[in-house]
Amino acid sequence: GVAELYVTGIARGDWRRRRRAAPPPRSHARPGPPGGYIVRGAAPGPLRAPACPIPATPRRGLRGSRTFRLGQAALKLPLTKSSATMSVSVHENRKSRTSTGSMNILLFHKASHPDCVLSHLNTLRKHCMFTDVTLWAGNRSFPCHRAVLAASSRYFEAMFSNGLRESLDDEVNFHDSLHPEVLELLLDFAYSSRIIINEENAESLLEAGDMLQFHDVRDAAAEFLEKNLYPSNCLGMMLLSDAHQCRRLYELSWRMCLVNFETVHKSEDFNNLSKDTLLDLISSDELEIEDEEKVFKAVMQWVKYDLDERKAYLPELLRNVRLALLPSECLKEALACEDLIMVDERNKLVLDEAIQCKKKILQNDGVVTSLCARPRKAGHTLLILGGQTFMCDKIYQVDHKAKEIIPKADLPSPRKEFSACAIGCKVYITGGRGSENGVSKDVWVYDTVHEEWSKAAPMLIARFGHGSAELENCLYVVGGHTAVAGVFPASPSVSLKQVEKYDPISNKWMMVAPLRDGVSNAAVVSARLKLFVFGGTSIHRDMVSKVQCYDPAENRWTIKAECPQPWRYTAAAVLGSQIFIMGGDTEFTAASAYRFDCETDQWTRIGDMTAKRMSCHALASGNKLYVVGGYFGTQRCKTLDCYDPMSDTWNCITTVPYSLIPTAFVSTWKHLPS
Repeated sequence: GVAELYVTGIARGDWRRRRRAAPPPRSHARPGPPGGYIVRGAAPGPLRAPACPIPATPRRGLRGSRTFRLGQAALKLPLTKSSATMSVSVHENRKSRTSTGSMNILLFHKASHPDCVLSHLNTLRKHCMFTDVTLWAGNRSFPCHRAVLAASSRYFEAMFSNGLRESLDDEVNFHDSLHPEVLELLLDFAYSSRIIINEENAESLLEAGDMLQFHDVRDAAAEFLEKNLYPSNCLGMMLLSDAHQCRRLYELSWRMCLVNFETVHKSEDFNNLSKDTLLDLISSDELEIEDEEKVFKAVMQWVKYDLDERKAYLPELLRNVRLALLPSECLKEALACEDLIMVDERNKLVLDEAIQCKKKILQNDGVVTSLCARPRKAGHTLLILGGQTFMCDKIYQVDHKAKEIIPKADLPSPRKEFSACAIGCKVYITGGRGSENGVSKDVWVYDTVHEEWSKAAPMLIARFGHGSAELENCLYVVGGHTAVAGVFPASPSVSLKQVEKYDPISNKWMMVAPLRDGVSNAAVVSARLKLFVFGGTSIHRDMVSKVQCYDPAENRWTIKAECPQPWRYTAAAVLGSQIFIMGGDTEFTAASAYRFDCETDQWTRIGDMTAKRMSCHALASGNKLYVVGGYFGTQRCKTLDCYDPMSDTWNCITTVPYSLIPTAFVSTWKHLPS
């Protein structure tokens, strides 16, 4: 037969130009219907029109171009060589118009289409149409579509694609490892993206969501449990979240266990704790309990719950109880009357050591470094040093419960621009300037147990505007200024590089490696067995943006990182491996707060403080940060604020008396029971 192609995609003028470029054989072409031609191949036969020709009347396009249609009937016929050439030519013409942008494009998107498809798939599932696998839980079956399961869960994707037995079987049986109602909820979520979580199913959904890798459901259940966390269930939630990698729920539960230990240790869940989890609890400095005797009794209760299995753990557990903080009578009674302790020499040895530590503390006989005598953070007292002017002359105590600031003791020698640091039960006040502006190298020590002052060996260099921190039971003073020799009145030197170390046991000072860059008015703290110095004023009297780090093992300073911005007159405090930096003397830094990770050297911006603060003071206690004092411009900051890292929020605890200007802020041990 004769192959015919009805061409309507080319205007008449274009066709004439095409004929001039490559004229076809005259005998093979004749005019067709208006706006088109009939082109034949070389095969003989009569000319005939297409079976269903479509008029090819030119139409005006959107941008002045004319559009045409191809006859449908001719497209159904096989093409000869010449007609194929024409087809390619038309295709190339279209492609060129597309590439030059003369053809408009419409991208159609129906936002509800995925929901419609999913909804219809769910309808098909409920009518068992096109399902190709059946899930079993208990005695109930659930016909499903493999593709939907694999798209919803990596667990099913791996099951159906890795050649497992289930990928070939028509059924997957979970037996009793999964409750039928829980599986039904997960399948409803896979087919509808919706699920209802309540108090009755939240824990089961968290477990099943983790097992079947419906991670969105697991995380949603964990978020629900976070909002329904109480002292009565926090221990169970901690164990559940630990088993299923719900980090935030675990942290919140763990924190609640530490804060509410007095309630937690009375629950049945406490008696079923593993030895390692119990050790983590009782060894934590964050454990908030006023009476350490309750920790001792909780340990004995746990051991006696399964005596034969657990009595071997008692020596290790007792070493993590702060036994030296127990009343002396309690220690003696335990040593003389408690059968579990009397029958094991290791237990008796632990208690004997605690009794000796307690005697040493009460007799003020040196520094006690034993764990059994170290108070927990909740057993610390917050002390503010300050006065009615910038000249400090008094110590004040912060009462958390009453939210009051109470006068505690007078300084023997009023001073300003000093530094204060606590080691154990003692507060060390170093250097500063006196009432006559003379620079001091004196060191005053306040004993919080006996509430008395004493003098320690003086520093090697008189200094002010320096920082100090405790590291491995030694005191370090860093940077600052000293007086220029032979100048009267006293004129400050450039910022110092010198760093001194004080050993309370030997009562001696020694020089250690100097700073890489001398600084004054810097934030100095210790973390992860190293010293960190943030910002400060350089020897050229401009702001520094470096983090300097001292490693006592190598006696060497290094530049650890760059600060987010140049800093001075800032405050710093440490929680775990995180250092928090607050305040500064510029408009941009005064209210800002940052977190520095000592392990990764990375900075994170946290919530701004409630007010702008320059020369404020900060410390950490009970897993929270406290900031007091400071000023900006002519405005003094009159509040003691608390920062909660879990919620990233600041709250005012109390108002500082108007007559008090804080000049230092320390945390020290409370009184020990006699």
